[in-house]
Amino acid sequence: MSSTRQSVTVIGLGPMGRAMVEVFLDRGYEVTVWNRTAARAADLVARGAHLAPTVAEALDANELVILSLTDYAAMYDVLEPATTRLTGKVLVNLSSDTPEEARKAARWAAERGAVQLTGGVTVPPSGIGKAESSTFYSGPREAFDAHRPALEVVTGRADHKGEDPGLAALFYQIGMTMFWTSMLSYWQATALARANGLTAGDILEHAVDTANSLPGFLSFYAERIDAGVHTGDVDRLAMGTASVEHVLHTHADAGVDTTLPTAVVDLFRRGMEAGHAADSFSSVAELMTKPA
Repeated sequence: MSSTRQSVTVIGLGPMGRAMVEVFLDRGYEVTVWNRTAARAADLVARGAHLAPTVAEALDANELVILSLTDYAAMYDVLEPATTRLTGKVLVNLSSDTPEEARKAARWAAERGAVQLTGGVTVPPSGIGKAESSTFYSGPREAFDAHRPALEVVTGRADHKGEDPGLAALFYQIGMTMFWTSMLSYWQATALARANGLTAGDILEHAVDTANSLPGFLSFYAERIDAGVHTGDVDRLAMGTASVEHVLHTHADAGVDTTLPTAVVDLFRRGMEAGHAADSFSSVAELMTKPA
């Protein structure tokens, strides 16, 4: 077996997996790869990667095995035929899934003699290998520390969140919650702009300024939410409800899809019905911790 500090196996050659292999090769690592469609590895092999004909042989090549698959179901599908080769392996699972699936997979790996480090990559493939990038990890600290240099080669700053294998997946999903809904709000804004004869370029500066104003709000409300303080000293849900209803009406008047602004109005109205009219609109956060 090659030195775990200078060699690695990568299973899954989608855009993320390919980017990692390329960076490892650039940094002088010996890289073994496996992909369901072997032809996709041709250019990587030409650059020096070793193509394993089977998953079992890919696992045999190195202690450190990086999994870059669609989800954890794909992991089981790929690794089940070779479970006898998992003993002693450190599986860095960068596949996207839920915290509970990450914990389940960690137990599955442990039962087969392997250790799972859950990873949550916070950048697209273009960010792989860049020092300013960062990735969340969780799982056994000893395994993380042993392989941290290799992990930092491809995923930038390696932020270990704790022993619980679900924590990295949780932090990743928190980021995705904010990313997808934020981008949807931008699509909504561009739809409204276009319905009124403006382009995305016309509103770009205003959209960026609005986004850049958010960090101050996040910091301000974080302390209040943790303390359970939602007094209406700086804002009130009643005022916020009037505002989001104006947003909804503006979209309706423009003939733009109102699915997203309607959902926002519904949340604010639930807060009003729960008696929070005079409280801060941060009180909506309390409603969102419970099923509707």
